[in-house]
Amino acid sequence: MAQEFVKAQIKGDKVVVFLKPSCPYCVMAKDVLSKYKVKNGHLDFIDISGRNDMSGIQDYLNQITGARTVPRVFIGEKCVGGGSDVAALDKSGKLEGMLQSIGALQ
Repeated sequence: MAQEFVKAQIKGDKVVVFLKPSCPYCVMAKDVLSKYKVKNGHLDFIDISGRNDMSGIQDYLNQITGARTVPRVFIGEKCVGGGSDVAALDKSGKLEGMLQSIGALQ
């Protein structure tokens, strides 16, 4: 069930962040992505804390990304890493291009 949930969430040309609100790296990723003018429906923050299948979700994220930690940030179905990775992509200027390439920016 967790696998189907993750697959359904990351499908398509959008940005998806699996997070837990209390995690500082999740807050970092959310803050960085919130600076961009993303089209409605192209940015989803998915809080997995407290879900019955949270552990299963993290296990599946580990299978497909190599890490079960949050945040796990997907841009157009491709995992780009966590909070530090998103911040580094933003600082280098690469993040904007990635968001443009999937048509997520206004």
